[in-house]
Amino acid sequence: MPDESDAACDQPSFEGLDRRSVLTLGAGGLLATILQGARPATAQSAQRRGTLVIGLDISDATGLDPVRVYQYSNPLPTHAAYDSVVTFAPGDAVNLKPALATKWEYLPDGKTVRLTLRDGAKFASGKPVTPEDVRFTFARQLAIKDQPWQYISHVEDVKVAGPNTVDIILKDPSLPLMTIIASPPFGITEKALVVEHGGTDAPDAKEKDKATEWLNQNSAGSGPYRLVGWQRNQQIQMVKNPHYWEGPPGYERVLIRHMSESAAQLLAIQRGDVDVAFNLIPEQIATLKDDPNIRVAGMTSLDFVYMAVAAAPSNPALQNKYARQAIGYAIDYDGIINNLAGGKATRPVTFLPVGVNGSTAELTKEIGFKEDLAKSKELLAKAGLPNGFKFQLAYGNASIAGVGYQTLAQKIQADLARVGIQAELAPMDQVNMRTMYLGGKAEAVLTFWNPPAPENWLWSAATVDRVAKRVHWDVPPEVRKLVADAAAERDLAKSAALYKKYQEAMVDAANHFVLIQPIYQVAIRKNVDGLQLTANGWMAELGKAKPA
Repeated sequence: MPDESDAACDQPSFEGLDRRSVLTLGAGGLLATILQGARPATAQSAQRRGTLVIGLDISDATGLDPVRVYQYSNPLPTHAAYDSVVTFAPGDAVNLKPALATKWEYLPDGKTVRLTLRDGAKFASGKPVTPEDVRFTFARQLAIKDQPWQYISHVEDVKVAGPNTVDIILKDPSLPLMTIIASPPFGITEKALVVEHGGTDAPDAKEKDKATEWLNQNSAGSGPYRLVGWQRNQQIQMVKNPHYWEGPPGYERVLIRHMSESAAQLLAIQRGDVDVAFNLIPEQIATLKDDPNIRVAGMTSLDFVYMAVAAAPSNPALQNKYARQAIGYAIDYDGIINNLAGGKATRPVTFLPVGVNGSTAELTKEIGFKEDLAKSKELLAKAGLPNGFKFQLAYGNASIAGVGYQTLAQKIQADLARVGIQAELAPMDQVNMRTMYLGGKAEAVLTFWNPPAPENWLWSAATVDRVAKRVHWDVPPEVRKLVADAAAERDLAKSAALYKKYQEAMVDAANHFVLIQPIYQVAIRKNVDGLQLTANGWMAELGKAKPA
């Protein structure tokens, strides 16, 4: 969504559990209730039909306040709780769709985007969505300046323009806007409720805003569901919003259960303990093909798993780009895709996923890294390191698209050893690893990129700005200009040509090696209807799901 993710138990009925009782039970109480005596025969009974239970690795989630959402798993519940002004339909990564705004247009001054809001949309509180709520949402985002703010830092101001209109004024109208604000971090919040719990859009909001703690356990949105609790590494609980403008959602409740092990998710989906399993590995998916109670849905994602290799001050070898390039040519990419991902993946040249403008699998073959051990050894010699070198490879105890970082790290370690490069593996807590990487203190990491929306600029600008700092890349001015020119270019063919040059520059710098762009395969029990997967940054549309 954002950049930078597997204990099974039976699920009893949640009938009669209102918001207060769910919160009173808390993590331990609710889980104890879940564990009480339900059997597979009753797992999908009428009593349980009102709750959609999802198995998902949520170990990376650090919060659910939209202004701070930028990990892998938390865009899913955030999107369910907060409608944005516009959105993308599943399967369409190009054409914007109305949501809280029914119309958007650039005014004659060229730098003002006017939004016309939908009549009758209400928050979960029952209060109407107003232009002031929209203004406050963006103003708070701009004032707090957490990571999602960087996607819209080219916004100069947001103003109420009329009874149902809002103007967004841009500092730089050459940069994209609408595709970006379709994402969960820009979900519209109810001003009065956020302010009541310590929120502010004042210039000092970065220090003074206190609403995040409340928003981690509650929501103030207009989406199909309302957040009523989050226990880190345990579960996220939601209840339906009866005021949803598209009509009440199909379930009374949604429970997202943290399940870090894919084997546990497999057992849970087979027993009926969960309705949806997101993190199964290909071998596990294959075991479900003849299960009459389960279907497998798939979609090529815009996410990817990559290895970042820094020009780390702690490691002189990594400061030599030829040594980093040698890493790129020593990796068995086809083996990773075919064996670890079961063939259910593709691979882009670098940070632009296959499927967006200017990125294709054919281009990867043309200009991307490929396994070439002889070339890797030549580059080591060119770097003055003919016998190789050592570096530390850190990764979290988690998996993406069913591929565990541990397994991936071991594969890379074995691949690099063939040319004398020694990767010293450093498994650690996912959040700790991310903190180290974001602070520029890692030599190399395995991690993921999960975009908030299908906008090339979000990937390319990130690599030359904040991601470059993490890997100690001093970005040449001509590369920054390439990114700016590509973002401003509205002709798709010309833009694609510029993005090709950008990708060539990324390959030359050799700080980022994309390993897997998954074709997600999700197991869904057939008692669930209407659940739609999306590659646009938030995994699925929960609001469309209903009991079959």
